[in-house]
Amino acid sequence: MAIDNTDSGFFSKNNDLRNRILFTIFILSIYRLGTYVPLPSIDPESLKTLMQSNQRGLLGMFNIFSGGAVQRMAIFALGIMPYISSSIIIQLLTGVSETFKNLKNQGEIGRKKITQYTRYGTVLLATVQGYGVSVGLENSGIAVTEPGVYFKLTTVITLVAGTIFLMWLGEQITQRGIGNGISLIIFSGIVAEIPRALATTFELGRTGALSASTILLIFTLLILTVGFIVFIERAIRKILINYPKRQMGSKIYGGESSHLPLKINTAGVIPAIFASALLLLPITFTNFGLSESESFLNFSSLFSQGKPLYMLLYASGIIFFSFFYTSIVFNPKETAENLRKHGGYVPGIRPGDSTAYFIEEILTKLTTIGALYLTLVCLMPEFLISRYPIPFYLGGTSVLIVVVVAMDTVSQVQTRLMSQQYESLIKKTKFGR
Repeated sequence: MAIDNTDSGFFSKNNDLRNRILFTIFILSIYRLGTYVPLPSIDPESLKTLMQSNQRGLLGMFNIFSGGAVQRMAIFALGIMPYISSSIIIQLLTGVSETFKNLKNQGEIGRKKITQYTRYGTVLLATVQGYGVSVGLENSGIAVTEPGVYFKLTTVITLVAGTIFLMWLGEQITQRGIGNGISLIIFSGIVAEIPRALATTFELGRTGALSASTILLIFTLLILTVGFIVFIERAIRKILINYPKRQMGSKIYGGESSHLPLKINTAGVIPAIFASALLLLPITFTNFGLSESESFLNFSSLFSQGKPLYMLLYASGIIFFSFFYTSIVFNPKETAENLRKHGGYVPGIRPGDSTAYFIEEILTKLTTIGALYLTLVCLMPEFLISRYPIPFYLGGTSVLIVVVVAMDTVSQVQTRLMSQQYESLIKKTKFGR
């Protein structure tokens, strides 16, 4: 009878995982529905014409992270990017401000305060960006049916509310669903638009804008990129850890060996997202590239795909955030101290500061490789896109986000399944005794 109870517990936990997955799908469906709800006083046909002439450069990238909501000027047009931008600012402040450093060291209470400040920053940035969108749309002269103060007010309120709602949806997925909510929102937006991007590519081939060999080259490069991403993301550097033997009475304990696994790309997809978020901030102040000023047009052209300034800023952002985020998520000194407390040591390296320095040295080399890998994956396809009219959704950044987020989510599912099976096995063993 006890074993039956254990089995029923196992199935109930499987049901919990199923419910988490269904909940995540439900939340993402709500998000996708919101990307098709337009802002008030927007002329869809005029907007479509306007967006077709402004797809390149930062506007196209902005459309990626909003799941196509920008080109439809939906209530989720700002997407989750204000939240990401706010997170960047707060994390940078934790590195330079004593106030935020103290909050970070206060544990759960400090973490809640930092989360609160991040939300305040999100509202502020969303308000500024929402106003920039409203002014930009009015300046277009064709997209807005009823321009004026009322249009600006409703647009700002709607876009800010949309961003706050998306932030809440992301938190719900993280707490009650499966995977990282913010990453999955970006992931779902890209995946939902990929079929359209593929259809557009084949249509370009049918009309003769792209040759068959070019399309074949594109998809070959796409497959190779996916394989390369999977290989690097699964690659780890193992540091051998030994534990000394200890005698307690007549028994000898310890003497085992273990490994400290260090990923080549410890930061994951975060550097690419953060670098993109920083590049998207100028859009707020340039009104989505809708200005007719000649000086502005000359300046905005520098941010087009394949341009040196665009590539330089993007690469610099990726490299910087690779090192910055790695330093946040992994502390060599803390790791070395934990090893020392538990009696672990690296062969040939003294415990304590020497071990910390050894781990930090290896981590720096791995982060350098990881940063170069991210830069290569994100920028190399951009040169191809700049030469040919290929949709943004087939670019390196999009592929990277899709593959990495998918791998992380599947890994979380597998971890939950393994933990459930392990708990069930332990309980069965106890009952068997």
